[in-house]
Amino acid sequence: MIFLLLVFHLLTACYYQKPDYSDEWDLTERRKDSLDFEATHHYTENYNFLMVGDSLSLQTARPYHNPVSSDLAADSVTVFGDDRLVVADIMIVPEDSVDSVWVKVARDQYTMGWVHEKDLLEEVVPDDSISLFIHVFSDKHLIYFLCVLGVLLVVWLTRKMRRKRFHIVHFDDVGSLFPTLLCMTLSGAATLYASMQKFVPDTWMEFYYHPTLNPFGLPFVLGLFVASVWLIVLLAIASVEDVCRQLPLREAVLYLFALLGVCAVCYLFFSLATLYYIGYPCLLLYWGWALRRYFLYAWCPYVCGRCGARLRRKGRCPRCGAWNE
Repeated sequence: MIFLLLVFHLLTACYYQKPDYSDEWDLTERRKDSLDFEATHHYTENYNFLMVGDSLSLQTARPYHNPVSSDLAADSVTVFGDDRLVVADIMIVPEDSVDSVWVKVARDQYTMGWVHEKDLLEEVVPDDSISLFIHVFSDKHLIYFLCVLGVLLVVWLTRKMRRKRFHIVHFDDVGSLFPTLLCMTLSGAATLYASMQKFVPDTWMEFYYHPTLNPFGLPFVLGLFVASVWLIVLLAIASVEDVCRQLPLREAVLYLFALLGVCAVCYLFFSLATLYYIGYPCLLLYWGWALRRYFLYAWCPYVCGRCGARLRRKGRCPRCGAWNE
């Protein structure tokens, strides 16, 4: 209950501030409407998009408040994948039963036109590398992770059939805390990501349209998520370096593939379980179990005085045979 109350407190402090017009005495009505639109739709005029769909048809004629006969074909132009578009104008047509928001976008001075906002957003992403990464990752991560899990299963079965030792995080771990911390941090980041998607989706959409890798200046939960992403990168680099130093190359590669599979399982489980509120207690149980497994079965507080190998207890070194008092 205390943990849930803490999560609720954090989520209530993660909203972006809405625009305040009280101090802007010379604010025009058009500018106010533009700011209101940006606060709810997260973009406005002069915002840049990147086409990710195959093509998009733009209506060259300005939409009317009083619709004309639909039998008359309107002139149109087409933009294609990888085209960069800029928002030139925005128009609200309340009478439109399909979508009341029309957006005028332009590829260049000769190619521009109007399109429903709903149709536009299905074919474009914000013209930013971070936004593009979020779009691709959100769209295809299940396929990628399932492929990783398939590779992990094949490797595990192959090693078991050969009856050789198979190192894997949490079960037959190496004497390094970095892989355990990596899995714990990734599971926490997945929980934060799913929490924002469920409780404060506007906060995440604002970050999607205006991304930054700087965790400072963001709402607390979102800044914590960005900081956890940086920590994941650092822990991944440290894990690769430490595992390659402790294991032969072939065993290190197998261990890192297994670690990638475990990270995939953690991300999938906690990002889905959090949507049904069971991710929070599961996260605490997983963190406690992971730390207990490491300190009971993988923690190596000693180092061999001859070869530098890590030892769980004093005595004979399994690598070089030296006796350590």
